[in-house]
Amino acid sequence: MKFATLVETSRRVAEARGRRDKVALLAELLVAAAPDEAELATAYLCGVVRQEKLGVGWATLSAAAAGAPVASSDVTLAEVDALLGRVAVTSGKGSGEARQRLLGELLARLSEEERRFLFGLIMGELRQGALEGLVIEAVARAAGVPAEQVRRAAMMAGDLPRVAAAALTEGAVGLARFAVELFRPTLPMLAGSAETEVEAMAELGEAALEWKLDGARVQIHKSGDDVRVYSRRLNEVTPAVPEIVDAVRGLPARKLILEGEAIALRPDGTPHPFQTTMTRFGRRLDVERVRATVPLTLFLFDLLYRDGVSWIDEPLARRSAALAETVPASLVVPRMVTGSADEARDFLAGALARGHEGIMAKALDSPYEAGRRGRRWLKVKTVRTLDLVVLAAEWGHGRRRGWLSNLHLGARDEERGGFVMLGKTFKGMTDELLAWQTERLQALETSRDEHVVSVRPELVVEVAFNDLQSSTQYPGGIALRFARVKGYRPDKAAADADTLATLQAIWRRQAGLEPPISPPPER
Repeated sequence: MKFATLVETSRRVAEARGRRDKVALLAELLVAAAPDEAELATAYLCGVVRQEKLGVGWATLSAAAAGAPVASSDVTLAEVDALLGRVAVTSGKGSGEARQRLLGELLARLSEEERRFLFGLIMGELRQGALEGLVIEAVARAAGVPAEQVRRAAMMAGDLPRVAAAALTEGAVGLARFAVELFRPTLPMLAGSAETEVEAMAELGEAALEWKLDGARVQIHKSGDDVRVYSRRLNEVTPAVPEIVDAVRGLPARKLILEGEAIALRPDGTPHPFQTTMTRFGRRLDVERVRATVPLTLFLFDLLYRDGVSWIDEPLARRSAALAETVPASLVVPRMVTGSADEARDFLAGALARGHEGIMAKALDSPYEAGRRGRRWLKVKTVRTLDLVVLAAEWGHGRRRGWLSNLHLGARDEERGGFVMLGKTFKGMTDELLAWQTERLQALETSRDEHVVSVRPELVVEVAFNDLQSSTQYPGGIALRFARVKGYRPDKAAADADTLATLQAIWRRQAGLEPPISPPPER
């Protein structure tokens, strides 16, 4: 199949108004794909490449595209994949130039529209309307199988392109192979958000409440003495977390799949910053030495499989009871079942007092919906906000091309004067806000290069964030984690913005260097 054919379909899908029309266009393309192209076509329609890491940024892509595009192209999907495969394995001295040269060879054979698609594909910024839900329906239609079968197989496999290939070549028989299976991790079930515990209880009624821990999500598979641990992104991290392996290896059940959080706690039981917990993951050297200084504690909250029986379709109430029968209480996350908003408020207060993020509220009848973010699980946590000044902004890519998107955020430096950059964010912005800030920031422009527009530090923006982490990248030594825009504050001047000293105090409390206090209120 020609790459141009897929790109043209993607464009038509983006332009189509109705869901039915979008699915029909995608299904038509998948039917036309050869058996060995189905996986690639599905991946590209979902906006992902099959290579885990390309080591390519926007600057490399832009430099590689120096030549003029061709009027028409005959490059195939297989050729694109083969070239990206060569890029992915290029390493060592001069690898940056080599990757740029390889990409240049490919881009020289592509049309302008194909180039735009490839840029978005590599940068993970495709917004062409062919989202995973649409592709699932299209695969089902092309393969002549129920969409629910494709959806369930994708949940179990955590890999829709591979599932699509099985469906398109083998139909229902191929899909039947994707079930809960030891040592093949499933996508995690995700939670929606509720502003307060009252909102969560009103929506769910009687529910299971659990502490919301700011740790690392883990899925643990056990068969006899063989125990393997997988991260939220389904990467195996077993060598880095021997204490988790030891805790699960000693359980009496022979075969298990468990879900939980691994978190680094201080001697008094309060959590270390998320960044500290994450120093344990991905490590293969000096594990025992680091384990002695930053031990991990395991809190389990779900059971998916036990001794040959899948529990994934059972309601949470039954899964929780089975978990309590399977593991000691010391390994289970603190939880309670209630229908009372007052009891939920007390439970939330207890979690916050111990330094945790908040609570989870889970419907008692909810099955484990792998890979889905719905409203059967809700997270409730306090939101901390800061008033910061916009120092610069970067031009957006993909759907945000032509808009100033990624904001450079700064706090006031009372000691030295001026502002200190703390991080960037492009999250929380509507199209209307993007359009407004693009115009306003250009009016405040002081300089620019190809990617960044620097501005006079006048605009104050309210930013929500999860916590702070130490940083060698920014001069203040700290950076925001999970920052997102809540809105601009035209009622505040830059002189009213929060100071670097304020953030340093928050960081010291978070790091346990000062007694904890209540988080700043919503403003």
